[in-house]
Amino acid sequence: MNKSPRNLRIGCAIFFFISGFGYSSWASRIPTVQQQLHLNEAQLGSLLFALPIGLMFTMPVTGRLLSRYTSRSIMLFGALMFNIVLFFLGLGTQAWQFAIILFGFGSARNLLNLSVNAQSVGVQSLYKKSVITTFHGIWSLAGFAGAAVGYLMVRLNIGLFYHLGTVSILLCAASLYFYPYTFYQKPKPVERKPFLILPDKHMLKFAIISFACMACENTMYDWSAIYFDKAVHASNATATAAFVAYMVAMTTGRFVGDKLVVRTGIKALLNYSGWFIFCGLMLAVLLPYPITAGAGFMLVGLGVSCVVPLVFSIAGKSATLSSGAAIASISTIGYFGFLLVPPLVGYVAQAAGLRWSFGIIAMLGGLIVWMVTKIKEE
Repeated sequence: MNKSPRNLRIGCAIFFFISGFGYSSWASRIPTVQQQLHLNEAQLGSLLFALPIGLMFTMPVTGRLLSRYTSRSIMLFGALMFNIVLFFLGLGTQAWQFAIILFGFGSARNLLNLSVNAQSVGVQSLYKKSVITTFHGIWSLAGFAGAAVGYLMVRLNIGLFYHLGTVSILLCAASLYFYPYTFYQKPKPVERKPFLILPDKHMLKFAIISFACMACENTMYDWSAIYFDKAVHASNATATAAFVAYMVAMTTGRFVGDKLVVRTGIKALLNYSGWFIFCGLMLAVLLPYPITAGAGFMLVGLGVSCVVPLVFSIAGKSATLSSGAAIASISTIGYFGFLLVPPLVGYVAQAAGLRWSFGIIAMLGGLIVWMVTKIKEE
């Protein structure tokens, strides 16, 4: 089998597509689940809390596994588990069932996410030019496609089981078919460290930036459609379309990200990203109308598009950890944003409204801008 850099790049991109399509397929149906279970914002926030808890629960385990086994093996296992659990999400009928399944969904997503990012760092090492944000662009393209299919399923009134079940089977088949085209990386054993791997002092600023970005990104996945429903007072179809618009913007940003890195440098691009997040969310908060809120969501999509892949590319250059373990250490802090912030949106929204929630989240864009000032020019 020809394992040229081009073929390995394609194989890695396929697994990014699998991850993005599966996750956005679920995210596009969150309003459906809220309506079916008759949940208010606080109750939905509590339910969604189960996914990042599962993700954080397996974070230390995944870091250890990536130091002992090849990232391609962990990636295949994670992809299969991720899509099997996605199948069971289509079977949930009660809130406690969704909570248990979402816990497993988050755990499997973490295995897939960290291993596929370790793969991307390995493939990047085969190229002189930057290609890493393109992988995340593929993820976003898949997310856009998954959201678009979700929009179609909502319009056609297709049930969760038929929608998520079909997606699960197709993505499992793709995982098995494209596994031979993935990159073999010999694990880099590390000295015994505490169970929870944390970033060192040099990496901490990047971990905080990752925290803020992941919090904003997952808030958009979980709450953008709900925001359009409750704050903008739009239809379900329009709410799903707003999520699609966000995904389109994020996809576009990631596909042009590699070229922008060459032209502006990482520090400038991270700075612009923070401002886009802040301005986009504030636009949606101050002018909660379909056109203005939609434009704001697109700015947020552009803002979050390149932050995490750039931070992961820096973490992957660590001299003391394997790329997988280094990414896991950054993600330990970053995923606290993924874990803690989106559920809090529901609690604040229940007490004061979604506009207040999104206004608070906008401050995280400002945090990114501030932390970028701490980065020394290379």
